[in-house]
Amino acid sequence: MRRSLALLFLALAASPASTQQSDGRAAASPVRRPNVVLILADDLGWRDLHVQGHAKLDTPVLDQLARDGMRFTSAYAASPVCTPTRAALMTGLTPARLSITNHAPGNGPGFVHPTRRMIEAENQTYLPLERITLAERLKGAGYRTGFFGKWHLSACRETLGLRETELRPEHQGFERNVGGWDRGGPATYFAPYRNPTLVAKSPGEHLEERLAAEAIEFVDAAGDEPFFLCWWTYSVHYPLEAPSELIAKYEQRRGEDLAEPIYGAMIEALDRAIGRLIAALDARGLRENTLFVFTSDNGSYNGDNRPLRGAKGHLYEGGIRVPQIVRWPSVVRAASLCNEPVTTVDLHETILEACGVATEAERVRDGQSLLPLLRGEESFERAALYFHYPNYAFHKQNRLGSAIRRGRHKLLRFYDDGALELYDLESDPSETKNLAAVEPELCTAMERDLQRWLAETGAKLPTRAPR
Repeated sequence: MRRSLALLFLALAASPASTQQSDGRAAASPVRRPNVVLILADDLGWRDLHVQGHAKLDTPVLDQLARDGMRFTSAYAASPVCTPTRAALMTGLTPARLSITNHAPGNGPGFVHPTRRMIEAENQTYLPLERITLAERLKGAGYRTGFFGKWHLSACRETLGLRETELRPEHQGFERNVGGWDRGGPATYFAPYRNPTLVAKSPGEHLEERLAAEAIEFVDAAGDEPFFLCWWTYSVHYPLEAPSELIAKYEQRRGEDLAEPIYGAMIEALDRAIGRLIAALDARGLRENTLFVFTSDNGSYNGDNRPLRGAKGHLYEGGIRVPQIVRWPSVVRAASLCNEPVTTVDLHETILEACGVATEAERVRDGQSLLPLLRGEESFERAALYFHYPNYAFHKQNRLGSAIRRGRHKLLRFYDDGALELYDLESDPSETKNLAAVEPELCTAMERDLQRWLAETGAKLPTRAPR
């Protein structure tokens, strides 16, 4: 009942603006609301695009997208692993506040690392139906909503009285779901997919090409209605598979910064599939009025993150800094760069404001709308970004910790020994020079700010295991 009332309120609050005609009837606003395309790549690292500095990778579509829009050089995922970032994007709440802090299904309750002797923090493995999603808010405002690809927000245990099927995208505000269920990666990138929400149309078809075709069909079915299209790609998550001709191409480029040719082939295959959707949008005259966002859910695991330190599952820059590109020709200046630190959580508020969707004033907001940045304004101000990862990633190589970025500095606090690490990211993006001992006052101030944020969000903390 509470959820139904909340959705009814959203539908009323988010109804399109109107004007009063002379006969007293409400007339639709002449302002046409933008379409939204949100592409979230999986495990794509900060340097995993040609435009991001990787000379051996060919990504002509996304390179052109950057030339047509704004590229963010300091964009961060909300978490160093996938499920928390996705939950944050859908709700506009930080993973710490959601208590969704690890990839699903995680390591199980009370997991203890065999050498670090730390008990993980409690972690929820799915997005509850009580949480109002971005899709539900936009659907209530008259948007058509479609989801394509990796969901990974429905991994619940049946003992909780829920079934995984009840938590899929079609129950979280999306009219259509193609490919989304609880799994974090595909069984294969070539049909048959062994995915209950995606039945192959032709033998051996490529997963991302198929999802591109489905997304185009959704756009066509929307007609003149505004739409919200979520394509959360399975690429470039393992298994490492790609079209054979692209693998052969990247075999010729194998080297120190491209140790795995199949990974390079997967990136170009994804770029090519995205190109199909962009071409379809442009051919249908939707270019100017479509807010197109491309980003990733965490840092790379299979790629080369240098010069950044760490990888997926780590709070160092290689685990959380990601590519982000926004194209919106009617608003965003072409070939523009933004160096402001931003995060996945911000996209929630950005899309709502761009679409003119009003929400309840008392709602908690952990993100901040990026519209001032997209418009080239100087009114964007924020004190800090915060990160919390009190769990072990699948590789078990990370340390449980939290982090804060304030201005050019980043502080990490680790829970196994209480160590603090402070870095100047402008002069040391590789995080090699720990300044904690030489900047004690700054270190103390940032740690105090981080502790305040952890308390305010109700963040779950790990504990030390008895020997």
